[in-house]
Amino acid sequence: SGFAVTEAGTAEEALRLCEREPPDLVISDWMMPGMTGIELCQALRARVRTHYVYFILLTSKTETAEIARGLEGGADDFLIKPVSGDELRARIAAGERILTMERELTDKNRLLSDTLAELRGLYDSINRDLIQAKKIQESLVPERTWVFGGSRFGLLLKPSGHIGGDLVGLFTPGFNQVGFYSLDVSGHGISAALLTARLASYLSPSNFAQNVAMEQRQWHFYGLRKPAEVAEALNARMTVDRGIDEYFTMAYGVADLFSGSVRMVQCGHPHPLVLRADGSAEFLGDGGMPIGMFADLVWQSFETTLSPGDRLIFYSDGLTECRLRDGSMLQPEGLVRLARASSGGMAAEFLDDLFWNLSQEMAPGAPLDDDVSAIVLEFGGA
Repeated sequence: SGFAVTEAGTAEEALRLCEREPPDLVISDWMMPGMTGIELCQALRARVRTHYVYFILLTSKTETAEIARGLEGGADDFLIKPVSGDELRARIAAGERILTMERELTDKNRLLSDTLAELRGLYDSINRDLIQAKKIQESLVPERTWVFGGSRFGLLLKPSGHIGGDLVGLFTPGFNQVGFYSLDVSGHGISAALLTARLASYLSPSNFAQNVAMEQRQWHFYGLRKPAEVAEALNARMTVDRGIDEYFTMAYGVADLFSGSVRMVQCGHPHPLVLRADGSAEFLGDGGMPIGMFADLVWQSFETTLSPGDRLIFYSDGLTECRLRDGSMLQPEGLVRLARASSGGMAAEFLDDLFWNLSQEMAPGAPLDDDVSAIVLEFGGA
């Protein structure tokens, strides 16, 4: 039938031959001097690991229980003596089909293993890059607490993954005037993080000439532009660049630490929250359009006045839309509740306490669905 056949007089001799050159198929008697056919099959399975060997037992046994014992012992098929040549060729052909499928499956598994190893290497490389990107993004918020006389700013940034699309920050040209913002880029991951890096340069706390919220006054002095003008300048830059498909929401304010006056603009961002020293709370603003969706948009500013002990919070929707243990969202009312429960500490400590209280209401070990960020102004005078 075209097969290369090697014969062995005993099971022990067969084992030695199989160790030197493992066969594809073995046809063995059941009862033999010394080792039986079942014992040969089990020994062969233990020693030959390079590929699967199809094993056919020859037997004069016809009892169903004996045949089952042979199959349980590792045999793949059996033939009842006397053996018909046609039946033998048919059983070998059946074994050949199974071996062919086994070889194909082995090749596919090997290819899959190689592909998984390659993907694992790529994942490790990407993971290292993302860890480094996280460090770079964290450097955009180098200080979490800023003190201006009796007033303090605290910053919180908690990405849902390695990197995120939220950003908070502040800058000052001096004279107790402080610009501060919270923004949230649409989408997640690398593209959102890249845009936050660009926006951080547009709102740089150190390079005033590059900061769109600054304008040069006399000599080398700079002043803060009106909040609505800042939103419109950022929108002009976003919509003129055809390489950017993302947009972002933002709350931006200019605080006068002498008077407590804060002038703000809301661009699709959650409503700023004011916690008064007397325990009352109010949300400010009327929404507004996100930045980068349409050209030539106009925004309106609004204003509030803080008294000593008041807190003004800008935050991303990852905070109010965070999933709690019962499946509901925190919502603005829940934010007020958590903020009141987190009244201890100052600035960054207040925000850390607020985030910890939030984590206690989430399902244990549940990841964040979205980035969480916030910036708080604790007003205490200039």
